[in-house]
Amino acid sequence: QVQLVESGGGLVQPGGSLRLSCAASGFTLDYYAIAWFRQAPGKEREGVSCIGSSGGGTYYTDSVEGRFTISRDNAKNTVYLQMNSLKPEDTAVYYCAATGNTDYNCRDGSTFGSWGQGTQVTVSS
Repeated sequence: QVQLVESGGGLVQPGGSLRLSCAASGFTLDYYAIAWFRQAPGKEREGVSCIGSSGGGTYYTDSVEGRFTISRDNAKNTVYLQMNSLKPEDTAVYYCAATGNTDYNCRDGSTFGSWGQGTQVTVSS
């Protein structure tokens, strides 16, 4: 059974950091592209970052470029999203998603077939 489980969310002050984890079970992440999406209340889902299968490139939406870093540890079957210099506008539920296809779009969640349950990130003083 394919499963993705996010963790690492929480409440942090502006300027702080969090590291989200996306742990996979039932399949090997090496061969999958992984994306992080987020959705804030009243807003559309937004593609935040993604990383290709082993050897693939990375993508960041403009608003997180230079602050967030996506990485993968294939030995642990886990993908991470390191979030630094957090801002209140980063507040959202963050989801990881996976696809084994090569024709995915990091900004389009419909191109990813497997999703986690989400983890809440709240940036507030």
